[in-house]
Parts: sequence; structure tokens; C-alpha cells
Amino acid sequence: MEQEKQLSVWENCLSIISQIIEPQKFDTWFRPIKPVSLVGSALTLEVPSDFFREYLDNVYLELVKATIKRVIGSDAELIYKVRPVRQSSAMRFPAAPGPTPVNKTISVNTYPTQGNPGPFVYPGLKRIQINPRLNPVYCFDNLVEGECNKMGITAGQSIARAPGKTPFNPLFLFGGPGLGKTHIAQAIGISIKDKYPDLTVLYVTGNEFKTQYMDAVTVRNKLTDFLAFYMKIDVLIVDDIQDMVGTATQNAFFNVFNHLHEHGKQLIFTSDRAPADLQNFEERLLSRLKWGLSVQLERPSFVTRLSMLKNRSFREGVNISDDVLEYLANKITSNFRELEGALISLIAHATLSHKAITVDLVSQVTQNLVGEVKSDLSIDKIQKTVCDYFNISRDSLLSRSRKRNIVQARQIAMYECRNLMNCSLSTIGAELGGKDHATVLHACTTVSDLMSTDKTFRQYVADIEKMLVPVRQ
Repeated sequence: MEQEKQLSVWENCLSIISQIIEPQKFDTWFRPIKPVSLVGSALTLEVPSDFFREYLDNVYLELVKATIKRVIGSDAELIYKVRPVRQSSAMRFPAAPGPTPVNKTISVNTYPTQGNPGPFVYPGLKRIQINPRLNPVYCFDNLVEGECNKMGITAGQSIARAPGKTPFNPLFLFGGPGLGKTHIAQAIGISIKDKYPDLTVLYVTGNEFKTQYMDAVTVRNKLTDFLAFYMKIDVLIVDDIQDMVGTATQNAFFNVFNHLHEHGKQLIFTSDRAPADLQNFEERLLSRLKWGLSVQLERPSFVTRLSMLKNRSFREGVNISDDVLEYLANKITSNFRELEGALISLIAHATLSHKAITVDLVSQVTQNLVGEVKSDLSIDKIQKTVCDYFNISRDSLLSRSRKRNIVQARQIAMYECRNLMNCSLSTIGAELGGKDHATVLHACTTVSDLMSTDKTFRQYVADIEKMLVPVRQ
């Protein structure tokens, strides 16, 4: 009977709340809550994780408090209970719970395969529906923003608001594997489909475009259909464009690019290298890839890695202590993909072996992970690498010199000690010339700011990081 009472009270609360907030947000933030007990005027609610509770407190606390007071009375109390890991089933939690994006049906010119049409033969019209091939999980809400990807996310959101009408056309995202290029590119497409459902969006890889082209040239007149198809696209996303090798393929893509760009359509490309470093690409195509905005995605900092782990563990419906997440963020520093894979492996191992998720368990699970960073990094190594790169002595680096090149090298060394090793500000200061923590904090902030505005400076930092922790291909 008591259980029926708490269920009844909470259903009344949900009925009120559902009339106030949007249905998607209601399903996301209130459906997973379970009423545990009602003792006097105290209602206990079970939530999936601490992150979930914190979000409710930050966004919906006043609404929930007002609602339970309305249902229970002015003396109502709200108590949270976080669902234990072993008692909670794995909860898939994409931030965009809507349906997979779908394009409208469009008309494409087609030609008969038995021969070229004569001057008085009109092509046929074929009604087709293009699958945008967008994964709803790859949305902006599921992206963790940091200095490593801030410019890419900001540019992507600008494009999503006005596709084809910003200076960022084309947008060229480049960087090492697992840094989020595909995620950002698809997030732009998903956001565009949400704001402009009538636009036709297509995600394709460079290798797929090449294969489609080669297939088209083997059938008479199919190449004409192939080009007609691509010229109907409003937003074209080409992932791993470095794989689009071959003069004939690039010639076809050159024509597609020109047509779409001239008609104000949005183009988005990703690559594992900068446009200037693409091999075996025609010069005229390379020049067009540089027309818009090129953004390099960097390796995530410790703070960004930790935020990503918290975000993903919440989406999995698992409550993991900060100590464990911090250990994992320090252990794997290369990219988001390996970090996410390690977290999923950890959750699976804990679930299957019925073990609590502890630092010891993380250590065991990550020992044999492919791609784990086994780094011999030290502050001394960072100092030596920075000195070698800028051709200065260690004594100069640790001195009180205010020469611009010395100050710049010293600030980068402080930044890397913080970013790659997560050393405390006081430790970094003590090891780099006896500086106080405020000086170190200022140095880290200065480096972050310069990386977002100065391309040459950003390259300095990227080169030094590659020397310290080479990115595996």
C-alpha cells in the first residue's frame, strides 16, 4: 500500500512536469527516475548516477521542488538516491533521442543505358530518397568541448545555423585518428537536418566516393547519373578525403565540388592531414579544399579527457568514482577513441565479473589494452624536448630571462607538464625555475589562448607533443 502511495504521488508530479517542459527533455530527465519511498512528507527518488542528480539540481531543482510541494504539501522534502552500478542495467543514453535523420524524396535525371540520348531525347526523371547516413549519437550534445576541438565545434555550429552562407565553405577538419573529426562532421549534418528538414544531406567516405565512381564508369551512361545524383545534394560531408586518390575520380569530384559550391551548397571534409600535406591530389582540387576554413583537431587535455569520461559513463548509466576516471584519464592520453574503448572495456569487465569498479580494476584492465600509452614522460624530458626544439639551453629555460623566445619556450614547457602529466601548478613552478602557481596558471592560459589564434604557435605545440608522445597510426 505504501509503495502504491509513492508511485501515485510521483505520477501526479510527472503529470504536472510533463505539461511544463518539452517532451524529449521530459523523457530524457524524468522517465528514468524511480520513486523509492514516501515517509511522511519526504519523497525519495532514485536516479541513475551522480551526474544525473547534479544536472537535475542545476536545471530542474526549482521545478521539482515546487511540484512536490504542490502534490504533497508545503513541508515536502526531496531526497535523492543514486542507483548502484550493479543494480542498474546499462542505459544507452544518446543526447539526441530523436529519430535517425531522413532526407526528402528528390528527382534525379537519368539516361537510358543502351546509348547516348540524341539531341531531341529528354532524360527521364527518377524519384529517389537518399539515406543521409547520419548516426544520431554523433550529435553536438554528445561532444565534449575543450581547447583541442573548440574551433571545430564553434565553426560547425555556425554552419548548422546557415549552411552554405558562412565563410566556412568548405570546412576542412584534420587531425590524428580518434580526435573527433567524424563526430563533428556528422553533428553538423544532424543539426542541419533538425533546423532545415527539407535540405538533402549526405555523409560519404572518400573511399566510397571513389568506389561509386569506378562502378559508374563501367556502365554506359551511369556516370551521367552518378554526377546528376551528387549535384542534387545540399550538404555533402566527405570523411577521410585523403582516400579519394586517382586522377579520374578527383576530376569527377572537382566537377561536383564546383557545382555545389557555385550554387551555395555546404561542403564539409575530414582528413588525417592538412590540405597542404595531401599526397597525389590535383593542384586545382587542393586549392579549392583551402578556400574555406581549415581546422586542426588536437590531442585532448587532461580536463577534456576527464569530462569525456564523465559524459560517457553517464550515457552508459554507470556511476564511477572520480578517482577511477582521473586514473583512466591519466593512463590513456592519445585520443578520444582509445579512451572511450578503455571505459567500455572497464564497464564490461566489471559487469561480467561482478566486481566493483576500482582503481585496481582499471589498472588490470588497461594493462593489455592495444594502444595504451606506456609513457616515460617526466618533467625533465619535457624540458629537454622543448630546449632541443627551440635550440636553447636548459639554463636559459629555467632562468628569469624575459626574452620573448625564452618566455615562450618556458610557457609551453609548463603547459605540457600540466596537459600531458597533470602535474600540480606548484610542482611545475618548482621544477621550472622556482615560479609560483599563479605564474604557471598564467602560462597555461596564455598557451591555450595562443593556440586558438596563432597558427604558427599552434604548430610549435603540436610538434613538441608529437616528439613527446608520438601519435600512432
